[in-house]
Amino acid sequence: MIKTLFYSFFLLFLAIPAVWAAPPEDDPNAADANRSLQGQVTSVSQFSDVQPTDWAFGALQSLVERYGCIAGYPNSTYRGNRALTRYEFAAGLNACLDRINELISTATSDLVNKQDLAVMQKLQQDFATELTTLRGRVDTLEAHTATLEAQQFSTTTRLNAQIITAISDTFGDRVGGDRDESNLYFSNRGRLNFESSFTGKDLLRVRLEFGNFASNVGSQIAAATGTGMTRLNFDYDSNETLFVPHIRYYFPVSDSLNFVVGPTGIGYTDISTTVTPPTIADDGNGVPSLFGSYSPLFRRGGGGAAANWNITKDLVLTLGYLANSPNVPSGSNGLFDGGYNALAHLAYYGKQGAIGVAYSHGYSPGGVPDISAGTGSVLSNAPFGNNIATSNDIVGTQGYYRFSPNFQVHAWGGYIWANAKSSGLSDISNGRGGTDSLFVNNGDNANVWFGAIGVSFPDVGGRGNLPGILFGIPPHVSNSDVRQERDNAYHIEAFYRYRLNDNISVTPGFWVILNPENDSSNDTQYVGVLRTTFDF
Repeated sequence: MIKTLFYSFFLLFLAIPAVWAAPPEDDPNAADANRSLQGQVTSVSQFSDVQPTDWAFGALQSLVERYGCIAGYPNSTYRGNRALTRYEFAAGLNACLDRINELISTATSDLVNKQDLAVMQKLQQDFATELTTLRGRVDTLEAHTATLEAQQFSTTTRLNAQIITAISDTFGDRVGGDRDESNLYFSNRGRLNFESSFTGKDLLRVRLEFGNFASNVGSQIAAATGTGMTRLNFDYDSNETLFVPHIRYYFPVSDSLNFVVGPTGIGYTDISTTVTPPTIADDGNGVPSLFGSYSPLFRRGGGGAAANWNITKDLVLTLGYLANSPNVPSGSNGLFDGGYNALAHLAYYGKQGAIGVAYSHGYSPGGVPDISAGTGSVLSNAPFGNNIATSNDIVGTQGYYRFSPNFQVHAWGGYIWANAKSSGLSDISNGRGGTDSLFVNNGDNANVWFGAIGVSFPDVGGRGNLPGILFGIPPHVSNSDVRQERDNAYHIEAFYRYRLNDNISVTPGFWVILNPENDSSNDTQYVGVLRTTFDF
C-alpha cells in the first residue's frame, strides 16, 4: 500500500516540471493562484476541473480517496495543468509523508518493506532543504502573525490615507482686466480614511481631513484669477484644522442589490461611478484640474441614501437621494425641507470600456445654487444669482473605451435646465469680475451645457505612469431669460503622472483657459501645477 502511495504521488507530481512559473496576467485564475490551499478534500469529485478522462485521474483519485493527502484551492479547483513550484511539491510531499507515518503507527501488519523505506529515505534526503525552508517560512509566518495580533489597531478597521502636496501658479491678467494677482504657492490636503467591516461584505468609512488651500470659497487660484475654471481638483481649505467631512456605510442585501447611507459628505461619486477610467478621476493621481477630472454632473451631494441594482452582471442602475444639510433642523434645511439632489444613473460595463446615462434633479432654497459645481463660469453656477431659489435638471452621458493596454479614450457631456423658483432683485454675474442687479421672475429659465474628451496612455514610460491630454468646454449659459453668455470658454490640458513607487507619484500638469468666464474680453489664463501624492 505504501509503495502504491509513492507511485501515485510521483505519477501525479514528478511528471510536472518543478520550476517556478507564475500564472500569466490574462489567466482567470491568476488573481488567486497564490492563495493558501483549502482543507483536505474527501473525494476527487469535489474538484470542478478534474474529469475521469484526465490522464492522471486514477493517481489523483487514489491519493485523495485512499490516502487523504491532497488538497485543492478555495474555489474547488485542483489546477492540474498549472506548473508546480518546488515549495508546492515540498508541501504535498510533506503531507503524504505525514500520512505514511500515520499508517505505520496504526498498522496491524507489516506494510512497509525495505524497498519502501529506501525510497522514503531518499525522498527525505533529496528534499531536506525544501522541507527545512518550508518549516522556516511557517515559523516566520507564525511569528509575524503573533506580532500583528499583538500590535494591531483593530480587528475590524484599517487605515487608507492619501496626502497631496502641490506647488502651483497662474499666468494671465485677472478676469475683468486687473493685473495678475497670483503668486507661486505651496499647499496640501490630507485624507485619513478609517474603513471597517463587520460582516466581511459591508464597509463603514469615517474620514478625517485637513488642508490649507487658502480661500473661503474655491481655491486660492480661483480667488486670484477671478474664475473657477482655474481650480485644482483637490483645492479644499480647512486652515489645517482636522475635521470629519465624510461618513459612509455600504452594505449588500443580496448578490444584485446593495445600499449606501451616510449623514454627511456623501457625493454622487460615493454612490455610483463617474464612468471614467479610475486613474483619470482620482484626485491625487488623475487629471489635476477640477473641470477635467470627470463630469460636473457628479459633483454634488450631502447626506442621504442610495441603492445600486445589478440588473445583469454588466448593467447597473443607481438611485439616490442626498440632502444638502440633513443634520440641520432649522427652516429650509433638514432631510426633506431644504436643498437636495437626486440621481438616477444607468451604466453598462464591458470588457474594454463602459458607458453611462445619468439624470439628476436638484433644488436650492437660496444661497449659492452651485449648479455647475464650481467648474464653469460664475453665471453658469448661479444663473439667477445667489438669493433666488433655483431648481435644476441635468441629463448627462459619459463613457470610456480602452483600445489597448496603453491607450484609452474617455468623454462626457451634459445639458442643464435651470428654473427660478422665487422672484426678486438679484446680483447677476456680468462675466468680467463684477455683477449687475437684475430682476428675476419666478419661472425664469436658463440652459447650460458642457463637455470634454480626453486621451491617456497607461503605463507609457514605465509601470504606473500616466500621460494624458484633455480638451473641453466648461459649463456655459447658452440661453436664459435673465442673462446668457456670448462666448464659449475652452479648456486644454496636459499632464504626466510619474510613479516613483507603489506609494508615491509626481504629476506635472498644465492647462490653458481661452475666453475665461465665457467672455473673450478676458485675458487667457495659464495654470501650472506640480503635484506629489502619497498613498498608504
